[in-house]
This record gives sequence, structure tokens and C-alpha cells, in this order.
Amino acid sequence: MLTLIEEHACFGGVQRIYRHDAATLGLPMRFSVYLPPQARTHAVPGLFYLAGLTSTEETFPIKAGAQRYAAQHGIALVSPDTSPRGANLPGEADAWDFGVGAGFYVDATREPWSKHWRMYSYVRDELREAITRNLPVDGERLGIFGHSMGGHGALVLALRNPEIYRSVSAFAPIAAPMRCPWGEKAFSGYLGEDREAWQRYDASELVGKAAAKFEEGILVDQGLADQFLANQLNPDVFEAACKAAGQPLALRRHEGYDHGYFFIQTFVEDHIAHHARVLLK
Repeated sequence: MLTLIEEHACFGGVQRIYRHDAATLGLPMRFSVYLPPQARTHAVPGLFYLAGLTSTEETFPIKAGAQRYAAQHGIALVSPDTSPRGANLPGEADAWDFGVGAGFYVDATREPWSKHWRMYSYVRDELREAITRNLPVDGERLGIFGHSMGGHGALVLALRNPEIYRSVSAFAPIAAPMRCPWGEKAFSGYLGEDREAWQRYDASELVGKAAAKFEEGILVDQGLADQFLANQLNPDVFEAACKAAGQPLALRRHEGYDHGYFFIQTFVEDHIAHHARVLLK
């Protein structure tokens, strides 16, 4: 059951925030949905956006300016929170890059995180089913994108589930998390020290093993003034992996742009158009 928390008219459609009891996580979760005006008369494609570290379900709809373009194309936008909240685990809020606000879109296997920190399955299964069963969103026409930690999550979910997600893109993703401090901290904390288990959540490891290719290409935008580029993001590693796998990739590098939402605002129109080309066929 979805509980509507708030609703606002926006570019002829509606921007909403919902809460539901998430069985996958064992806790209530909130998510945002933008329904374009076309959703009044028929089911529309859905585009899931996964946000980055410290963000919530409100970050993308407030900061990205994406609703204008979603309304033009007739695509719904869905953005979940970035982690469970309210578990009250010891140390869950001690660091900004681990625990609350930092679910990393994995299914944790290490205690005490394994009971609640199951964002991979939540996004792929429970959230998707809640959206497509209760709202006018076509479950056969879904795409996924995200930013930073969420860009990592979007790439991983798409590469592992091409039968669910027909299109994928990312802004400044953590593209090879096994090779960066953020990823090593999250994976060791949530998954333990077995690096083979980590490979299931590393896009640069997965692209060569994917069951199907995204023939329309993967779109990635990266700012060259991004303060995290040098030691956290590794787009070159992902680029090389895509080339070796024969996966079409448009990796666009932009002088002067940093890691924040002014960067995302600048290029979000291109991303929604990228997904629209696939989802509206």
C-alpha cells in the first residue's frame, strides 16, 4: 500500500512523494514520482533515478530540473531514498559515505547490515513492482540512470538485468568501485572481504559478462573539474571495459563541470532524450 505524502502540480503533470512499508528492507521507505500529463490517459514509460551519497528521495526532483523534459517526452520519473532509515544500528550515521544515506545499491551480506541494507533487491523488485502495479507506469518500458553512487547503482542494475531495464545512463558514476576508497569501504562493510563477491556490484567487471548489450549505447557524462574524478570515479576503466566487451558507450567529458547538480541540470535533458529514444520506440 502506498501512502501519498505530498503532491504538487508541475509542467502539466504531478510531482509526488510516497511512503510504503518495504518488506525487502523491513522498514518504511519514501520515494518520489513525477507523472507527466500523458499519464492521465495511458501508462507511460518509467525512468528510475538513483541518487548519490547523502541524498534522499527529494534531491533529484528538487535540484535536477528534469520534470520539464519528462513532460515533453511523456516519461515518469521515480527516485527512491538512498538507504534504509530508522534501523538504529550502531554506527549507522557515523560516516557520510557508509550507512544512512549510503546504501550503495547492494544487498548486504555482513551483519548487522544484511537485515535492512538490501537496496539492490528493493530497487529491482519491490519498488519497481510498487510503481508498475499502483501507478500508470508501463513495466515493459523501463530505464535507469543515476549520479555518483547512484550512477554506480544504475549501471550495475542495468548490466545485471537487461530484461528489466531497456536503457541506462549515468552522471559521474563510481564506475569501478573495487578500485576506489568509497567502493572498498562500502563493499568491505556490507559484503565482507571476499573480493569475488564485490565483482557482482562493479560495472567495470560486469560489462564483459552481461547477458545482453545495450545496442543503443550507454550514456555517461563526466565533469573534468569534478573533485572526485582523480581518486573515486574511474570512468577510463569503465570505458576500456566497454570497448573490450563491444558495448557501445558515449562517455562525454566536460571541461569546467564539477560533481554537483548544476552539472546534472546542464545535461539532464540529453539523458532523458537518450532514454526516450529507446523507451518510446
